[in-house]
Amino acid sequence: MNKIYYFDYNATHPPLTKFIEESWKEYKDEFFNPSGATRFSLNNQGKIEEARKFFAVETNFPSDGIVFSSTGTEANYLLVASIRKKFPDTKQFITSSFEHASFYSALEFYNFEPKILSTDSSGLISLSHLEEELNQNPLPVGIIYAGNETGVIQPMEEISKLVRSFSMPLVSDCMQAFGKIFIDYTLLDGMSCSGHKIGAGPGTGLTCISKVLLNPNWHFTGGGNQENGHRAGSENLPSILSFQKLSAHQIGRLGSTILDKIQKRNHIESKLKELGCEIVAEDSLRLPNTIFTILPIEDLDFLMMGLEEKSILISTGSSCKSRSREPATSLLSMGYSKDQALKAIRISFGGLTTDEEIDHLLSSLETLLVNL
Repeated sequence: MNKIYYFDYNATHPPLTKFIEESWKEYKDEFFNPSGATRFSLNNQGKIEEARKFFAVETNFPSDGIVFSSTGTEANYLLVASIRKKFPDTKQFITSSFEHASFYSALEFYNFEPKILSTDSSGLISLSHLEEELNQNPLPVGIIYAGNETGVIQPMEEISKLVRSFSMPLVSDCMQAFGKIFIDYTLLDGMSCSGHKIGAGPGTGLTCISKVLLNPNWHFTGGGNQENGHRAGSENLPSILSFQKLSAHQIGRLGSTILDKIQKRNHIESKLKELGCEIVAEDSLRLPNTIFTILPIEDLDFLMMGLEEKSILISTGSSCKSRSREPATSLLSMGYSKDQALKAIRISFGGLTTDEEIDHLLSSLETLLVNL
């Protein structure tokens, strides 16, 4: 197989096989169902509890508010479920136009009507609009920590201070932020993340909630007492172990990797601007590995095909929408036209991305943009 030049890390991080293989070897030798009654099963349940304690220490959430699930989507459903259990009669929920599709779906599933906050070309939510909504009707709030497409990091300190001044909880989808930037978890009453976004492979989502939202009857799926009754179903032990190992690995390296990624991002964006591209939310605080850019061409499909022929993989936006070729709703909410939104691509990279790969991407983009 020819070398793939991979620039779609926000969709899924390439598996860091060393850690995954260590976890699967441990599982292969001790594969016993953690829910069983034997000492072998209890030993595996103990490994899950150790992982739970690790994330409790890392995130500052209580151990009994930490639940492993199968995917980031399920983690978001569990997050919204905790709000529904806390507010059984509340009909509305304040959120942004930048959420992942699974978050909006979870709101619909739990019968919340989303009240969408306004924004502009900065990609930041309007704090004045948030304050206005809370003044009119104090409601729970859910704001994505960093955008899947734009990479924009929301002003969580200001948001948290405002929301808590109305005695309301603030939860956040941290799928793109976790393991990529430093997160102040004390600002949040709940969060969600996923192992495959940091190289742990698929199979584990994580939901963390504070004491404020804890309820013994809070759950997403029933039918078993796994995860303290909050999520039924056999635990994916090797995936949970991989997630723990990769979290420790990625978070432990943040100080050095953030600077390296910002330098790579600046280099890519400088060339893109030379080629006539517009960097979305360029002046906003963004994930160090994420670039959302609008290209100076009329037909994006030919460019995508040309990149694929050069073994380059990028995205036209959030991975849940990238096949649909619909304009990114994030761009529309920021004031871009449908035509502009349909010319946008997302470039996301990571610690495995080399300078040689970046050079190949940029030279290929230059060739294709000149010829299209």
